[in-house]
Amino acid sequence: MLLVIDVGNTNMEFGIFRGEELAGSFRLMTDANRTSDELGLWLCQYFQRFGLELGQVEDVVIGSVVPQVMHTLSTAVRKYVGKRPLVLDDGLDPGLPYVACDSDERLGPDRAAADIAAIAKYGAPVIVLDFGTATTLDAVSREGVYLGGCITAGVRVSVDGLFQKTALLPRIELAKPDTVLGLTAVGQIQAGAVLGYIGAIEYLIRQAKSEMGYPDVKVVATGGLSRMVADNTGLIDVVDPQLVLDGLRIIYERARLAGT
Repeated sequence: MLLVIDVGNTNMEFGIFRGEELAGSFRLMTDANRTSDELGLWLCQYFQRFGLELGQVEDVVIGSVVPQVMHTLSTAVRKYVGKRPLVLDDGLDPGLPYVACDSDERLGPDRAAADIAAIAKYGAPVIVLDFGTATTLDAVSREGVYLGGCITAGVRVSVDGLFQKTALLPRIELAKPDTVLGLTAVGQIQAGAVLGYIGAIEYLIRQAKSEMGYPDVKVVATGGLSRMVADNTGLIDVVDPQLVLDGLRIIYERARLAGT
C-alpha cells in the first residue's frame, strides 16, 4: 500500500492506495501546534476504521505547501509507519516541464500533482482549477508543458475578510442564491460573493483558453468548492475530488519505475 499526504493551508488530506485504487481517505486540520504523537494516533485510528494496518504501508509520499508542519508530520510518519517519507520538490521531482521563462520559481507541489494527474487521467491540453484556501488555475499545453496560471483568494477567504472588516455584516453560508438582487444582507452577500466568484472563474477560464489557443481545452476542477462552482457554470467539464492524491501516487510510481 501507498500512503500519500496532501498538506494544504487549511487541511491535510491522507490517501491510502492499493495500486491505483483509493482504499480510503481522511482529513485533519492543518495545525502547526499538533505533536507527532497526536498525528500518529490519528493515523492509527483511521487505519483501523478502514480495516487496514500501518505495517502494510510500503511507502509514504508528501506534498506540502506548509513548511511549518513538515518536521512534526515527517516524525509521525517515521515513528508510527516506520517509513522515511518521500517529499515532492525535496528529492522527489514532480516531472512537470515548464515553458521557458526568466524565473526559477517552482509550482507548488499540490498544483504540480494536480496537473500531473489531470494530464494522465484526461489528456492534454488541459486547464486545472483547484478550489482550496486559494483558488488556482493552471494551463498545460498539448505537449504536457506547464504554460502558466493564476492565483486568487478562495471565496471563503474573501467572505471571512468581509466579515472581519465590517461591523454589521454577518458571516454567511456559502450557497448560491436564486437572484443577484437580494433583499436581505445574507442574500446580498451570497449574491456578491458566490455569484461574483463564479463569474470571475468563468472569465479566467475563457481568458486562459484564449491565451492557450485551445478553445475546446478540457477544464478539470478539484478542491472543496469545485462541485458548487461546476454545478453553476457550463465551463467546467470534470470534477475530480481526488486529483491531488492521484497525482502524488502517479509521481511516486513514475519515480519508482525510473529507479529514483
